[in-house]
Amino acid sequence: MNLKEDNNAQRLTVLPDEKVSFGQSTLLGLQHVLAMDIYVVPFLVALLIGLSSDQSTALIQSTFIAAGIATIIQTSFCMKLPIAQGPSYVPLGAIVGIYAASGSGSLGWSSVLGASLIGAALVILLGFTGLFNKIVKIFIPPLVGGTIIFVVGLSLMPVAINDNIYNGAGATVNQNVFLAIITASVLILCVMLSSLLQNKGRIFKITSVIIALAVGCLAANAMGVLDLSAVSQANWFSLPQIPFVDFGFSFNLSAIITMIIIYIVLMAETTGTWFAISNVIDEPLTDNQINKGVIGEGLGCFVASLLGSTPVTGYSTNAGVISITGIASRRVFVAVGFWFVLFGFSSKLAALIASIPSAVIGGVFIIICGIIAINGLQVIRNISFGEKEMYVVAIPMIVTLALTLIPDEFLYSLPSTMQYMFSSPIAVASLLAIILNKILPGRQQ
Repeated sequence: MNLKEDNNAQRLTVLPDEKVSFGQSTLLGLQHVLAMDIYVVPFLVALLIGLSSDQSTALIQSTFIAAGIATIIQTSFCMKLPIAQGPSYVPLGAIVGIYAASGSGSLGWSSVLGASLIGAALVILLGFTGLFNKIVKIFIPPLVGGTIIFVVGLSLMPVAINDNIYNGAGATVNQNVFLAIITASVLILCVMLSSLLQNKGRIFKITSVIIALAVGCLAANAMGVLDLSAVSQANWFSLPQIPFVDFGFSFNLSAIITMIIIYIVLMAETTGTWFAISNVIDEPLTDNQINKGVIGEGLGCFVASLLGSTPVTGYSTNAGVISITGIASRRVFVAVGFWFVLFGFSSKLAALIASIPSAVIGGVFIIICGIIAINGLQVIRNISFGEKEMYVVAIPMIVTLALTLIPDEFLYSLPSTMQYMFSSPIAVASLLAIILNKILPGRQQ
């Protein structure tokens, strides 16, 4: 066994191309689904543009189905990495702006979908030409790649703590903190038991996330903050939106230009996710993988637009789940895709996922964020640091925190283009790391 294989054996329980039974794939795939609160983005979109209850439900269904199809496309046919796709937070500001500028209502939404469709087609073209891969090779060496992975984890920490725990809906702050501590403690306990019991404790590591979420939900139920009323009212089966029947497409030049800018930011962000996954499974990204990954990203976004949903992207959350469970099998992620599609056709199952208290998810999420950040530090640990290297890491780190914590009143006082950019701390920090690495002088030999 060579050094790389030995390293993989230590870090992973199941390698990407190893076969996992149908039953195991189904259960382990559900674990990833539960850790990804992908219903949040369509919920926010519906809230921000004022969709009705029926329209909100339809958007959530479309988002689940789009995420499922995109995951299967990326995992099985394009990049072939253990990676799950979900709706991106990056386009939120642009979606609201395009919707309002295009007259709101059906016309506004058709402009959003039309702009998303054209932007996705251009991303696919970028992958086929190989231009994105050349950009990565020139501008993203290990120092920059490690920094990007680090800021991915760093940028998500305040979200996990503030949005999911301190400000989590449906419970008091004390209850939320208590639930997050319980969930995180169970997760850590499972991982520790796995280490202590070694092979006999493998089951604890593999199912650590789902065990932690289950215990968190039981604790929430005991505290009276687990609300399952929406689950009982939802239908088991319901049809999603139908293109050109329930919605249409219109093409507005300014909306298309805006969305193209958003897709550029989105690709900068998803590059960090690819590096994070690559580092966790200890398999360097090949030129062919990057090109196919861009094509897969574009195809996923194209499908999402056709289904009446918003752009999708690779979720960095999964890198943390892989690190915790050691399960990197692509079959598990194909199962994730099928789970998403199933949820998209069942309002009851989607409601069940949405009913998990945010603080319970936050307890798992915050641990995952820390692990992602540490993976970034592992990439750069063998680099010899001088002044240049310190600033390449430090300044993006500072900017990430500054943009994550930026007050809304200041953000909304900026020009719309800057609002779109600053709404993605990961993308801005990534671009900053690339620029600093190129312009700062290195040590003289």
